[in-house]
Amino acid sequence: MVVFVGTYFVSYFFRSTNAVIADDLVRDVGLTAGALGLMTSLFFITFALVQLPLGSALDRFGSRWVTSVLLLAAVLGSAIFAASTTLTGLVIGRGLIGVGMAGVLMGALKAFSSWFDPRSFATVSGLLVGIGSLGALAAATPLALLNEAVGWRVVFVGAALVTLVAAAAVALVVREPEGGGFATPAAGTSLADVFRSGRFWRLAGLTFAMAGTLFAYQGLWAGPYLTQRLGLGAVETGNVLVAMALATSAGFLGAGPIANRIGLARGLGVSAVLLVASLVALLLLDPSSPRWLVVVAFAALGLGGSGNVLCFALARASFPHMPGRAVTAVNLFGIGGGALMQWGLGAVIGRYPANASGHAPPEAFTAAVVVSIAVATAALFAYAPLVRTHTKP
Repeated sequence: MVVFVGTYFVSYFFRSTNAVIADDLVRDVGLTAGALGLMTSLFFITFALVQLPLGSALDRFGSRWVTSVLLLAAVLGSAIFAASTTLTGLVIGRGLIGVGMAGVLMGALKAFSSWFDPRSFATVSGLLVGIGSLGALAAATPLALLNEAVGWRVVFVGAALVTLVAAAAVALVVREPEGGGFATPAAGTSLADVFRSGRFWRLAGLTFAMAGTLFAYQGLWAGPYLTQRLGLGAVETGNVLVAMALATSAGFLGAGPIANRIGLARGLGVSAVLLVASLVALLLLDPSSPRWLVVVAFAALGLGGSGNVLCFALARASFPHMPGRAVTAVNLFGIGGGALMQWGLGAVIGRYPANASGHAPPEAFTAAVVVSIAVATAALFAYAPLVRTHTKP
């Protein structure tokens, strides 16, 4: 389990880096807000595309080899990203990083499904994601300080080397679980049975909104929001992102035990309500807002968004005859949400003319937050019937 947690730490670092180095990428490569959002979202786009064949690959070859081989793509992608001087190079590098990290979470969950009983699944999944998500801490103040000291290109060279070590560790240490991972689907069932379920679509919609919002802000737009809308410096921005990362990790770690007490469906609903409330708080912030209030708002966003980890356990409980397919399908919507929300918010921000420094005006970020609130609120209302109908595990 330790190797999977460490590798997920690296994955979370990569998905969060651009929130800190966004202004540097705009300056050094000449990116617009729309291009920045699209390039950053490539991590999730390629990540999501790999999910389609990933399930069968894990069943055939196992978590050990699928995860370690895919990680080599991230090594190459990080090196290309470091050397890039054009948008094309950044897109290729970012896309390869997404491919490389695509097998980390599902490879771990496949193994955990055999190693742990169903009642423990939410807790161990939360431990994996909670501890691994501390990678966002490394992508906050430490990354801001490293970026100021040596530049983002050197950072990505170092990240490539760390990823190479992670790939070797997975190949050398991980052993395939007995029983082959997720339970074999019942005869006559298929992924289409999952997609035909109204319960699945209510859950998938909330997964899209919660994971998408968390990944969009923690992975990219929180940084520009703090620097361009609120006027914070690089290190001060990093400190807010540290608070957000700590709250996110705490949420991942605490989600399982809390859900065991109040129920998976209710726990997920409470997290979604907190996410919407935090977005409303972001909408009310301005440059004169007390810094502690800024920290609280972003910490609440991280805490609320982290509840999306319960989607895996709820999918598993809702489709006990084919848990692997249900979890993979839900994960596809979470990752897809990250891609579309990062790109979509960038498109919204890009509709407003930038100033001479390349920064977007305050109203651009206001519009982006309003869109985020609308998406999360709609998904929450669509999901609400599940809270009344799902039986507490």
